[in-house]
Amino acid sequence: MQTYSATNGIRQTVPAAVAMRGAAALSRQESPKRLSGTRIVLARGDELFAENDDADFFYKVLSGTIRTYKLLSDGRRQIDAFHLAGDIFGLEPGATHRFSAEAVERCEVIAFRRCGFTTLAADDPALGDQLMSSMMVNLERAHDHMLLLGRKTAQEKIATFLLDMARRVSSSDSFELPMQRSDIADHLGLTIETVSRTLTQLAKDGIIKLASASRSVVLCDKAALQRLNA
Repeated sequence: MQTYSATNGIRQTVPAAVAMRGAAALSRQESPKRLSGTRIVLARGDELFAENDDADFFYKVLSGTIRTYKLLSDGRRQIDAFHLAGDIFGLEPGATHRFSAEAVERCEVIAFRRCGFTTLAADDPALGDQLMSSMMVNLERAHDHMLLLGRKTAQEKIATFLLDMARRVSSSDSFELPMQRSDIADHLGLTIETVSRTLTQLAKDGIIKLASASRSVVLCDKAALQRLNA
């Protein structure tokens, strides 16, 4: 762990993996009354925290995408969740992080001291409400993910994932996935070949449209995806 002095003079400790990027990774702070946290910039692949690191901070995504994951004993990776702009994550019930977190793409996050949770909620009721709402949403997503991993077919998993991402990243049925297919595979408990084959079949069936050599997706038949998601 390393310590840096923020521009308002408040000293904050940030995870070592982030601190190695230097003071340039920490830009100006928001108004202390509104958001008393430190802004952190991450490049693609940068680690924010590792499994079993002290959970001294929790985070809010300002831009980009963060993945949280575990490495299993045989080296396989299980991605627990993708955290997008506006999401709050990393608030643990115990003293350490249960997952690792790293940037899928260039990201900006705000790090909040866990010990200041009560003060944050009291000083900014809107932020307190957002924290509570975020914890409930994270719990709901964890339950949905457990069901998805345990009981759904490959097509059903992909349908669920696409509908969820469309809702979270776009106001239309056309959007760009921020993550690679290997990430999708490790999130859904599939192989990358199965993910690619299933997306191709959905495109052949006219249910989705995939842009060549990009991550752009168009949901052409949302009703068919919703039937698979049922």
